[in-house]
Amino acid sequence: MSFKIAFIGAGSIGFTRGLLRDLLAVPEFHNIEVAFTDINSENLDMVTQLCQRDIDENRLNIKIHATQNRREALRDARYIFSVVRIGGLEAFQSDVDIPLKYGIDQCVGDTLCAGGIMYGQRGISEMLTICKDIREVAEPDCLLLNYANPMAMLTWACRKYGGVRTIGLCHGVQGGHRQIAKAFGLKKEEVDIICAGINHQTWYISVKHNGEDLTGKILEAFENHPEFSVTEKVRIDMLRRFGYYSTESNGHLSEYVPWYRKRPEEINEWIDLGMWINGETGGYLRVCTEGRNWFKTDFPNWLKEPAIEFKQENRGEEHGSYIIEALETGRLYRGHFNVVNNGVISNLPDDAIIEAPGYVDRNGISMPQVGDLPLGCAAVCNVSISVQRLAVEAAVNGDDTLLRQAMMMDPLVGAVCNPKEIWQLTDEMLVAQERWLPQYTKAIAQAKERFSSGSLIPTKNYKGAARLKVKSVAEMTQNKEAARKNAGESDKAIDRPSAVKVETSS
Repeated sequence: MSFKIAFIGAGSIGFTRGLLRDLLAVPEFHNIEVAFTDINSENLDMVTQLCQRDIDENRLNIKIHATQNRREALRDARYIFSVVRIGGLEAFQSDVDIPLKYGIDQCVGDTLCAGGIMYGQRGISEMLTICKDIREVAEPDCLLLNYANPMAMLTWACRKYGGVRTIGLCHGVQGGHRQIAKAFGLKKEEVDIICAGINHQTWYISVKHNGEDLTGKILEAFENHPEFSVTEKVRIDMLRRFGYYSTESNGHLSEYVPWYRKRPEEINEWIDLGMWINGETGGYLRVCTEGRNWFKTDFPNWLKEPAIEFKQENRGEEHGSYIIEALETGRLYRGHFNVVNNGVISNLPDDAIIEAPGYVDRNGISMPQVGDLPLGCAAVCNVSISVQRLAVEAAVNGDDTLLRQAMMMDPLVGAVCNPKEIWQLTDEMLVAQERWLPQYTKAIAQAKERFSSGSLIPTKNYKGAARLKVKSVAEMTQNKEAARKNAGESDKAIDRPSAVKVETSS
């Protein structure tokens, strides 16, 4: 088979190298065309060198076309992977640090809350430009496979306004699936699940083993598990009160709802610092920063190591390669995908981007009807969907009133801040991220005027309830294997250590 795949944001080492490995493990794909593009020439060059070395040592006759000309990379592409982070770690830093001044303590800040909303403003603006390029130069009816966050917002904008066939992909369902199996002392492949909701708030509404329904037994299994009872306190509490386990990690979930991070003195009761994903303040920013610094420093050593072997047993769990394999070969694949609802989940809005089970073969992507979510689970999702809809429309239209309303409706922002604080927070974030927000030129000018007036609400010198220091390269050298794994994995929490409670001052 011969067709073209393009990677946008290819300088993302974890996703790019892993997805390419998965694709080239398919024997029929050994003659495909591959193009990489990224705005960062240094990252693009390093990732291209590493991936081309993998290809060469697997004796495949594929030459990666790496270019900073995006349209050139997209030309005639049938499949496009988006793994972009608009604004990079610099903008991400402000997504975490500015809200802290207003008392908003986020673990990740890439999906909802103040950080996720602003990440969406940057991402949607650029994704619509990318969609324009795709429409004009890519293969007709090509498929955009979006791995970038905020998943639901970006996929929503691409589908509604971008004019490009788009599917959103995430590894959250697989991670929770592994956890549930482990809680019961089973292997993942021994447990059958149905998971439905919205990205990062998807619910395991059916869990079975050999035909036995385990759904009602999950709470007891997690409460009695020596590790999960410490690392997943938020998820267990949500399970206790809503009846179903949620896909996303303890840290992620804690910032999507209003109850667990609104009082600094209580945050440490709900989290664990054995690993960032369990709730550390700014935890994902820290590990991404460490991963970038390590990769740049240690890159020459990566080229000296054995190449990845493109074998089926080395293939990861990311959905992307399996979807393309199913579409091209007809082999059936079942996964959980982010698509426009259109009645798949009957008590969530039709226009929302939902995450639910789907099937792929040569005929395309099919989404069976799930029906109603449990009422409480649907209520949690509907609050987030309202925030997403406001944020998408704000980003598309450069409407700062809708942006402020999205901030007000966000569960954690609203739990921590009053309306005046939210207005000023939004002003501050708009000004700080001006270079990535071309649609807000007028609003940013007005925000600057308000800041220059000097009549501002005092903010806090707050570092968060559970902030850990970014490790230096020298410190990471003490555990090179962990540093390399962090830098090289798309899922930076796939292997989690045992729980380690660490007390920090607030």
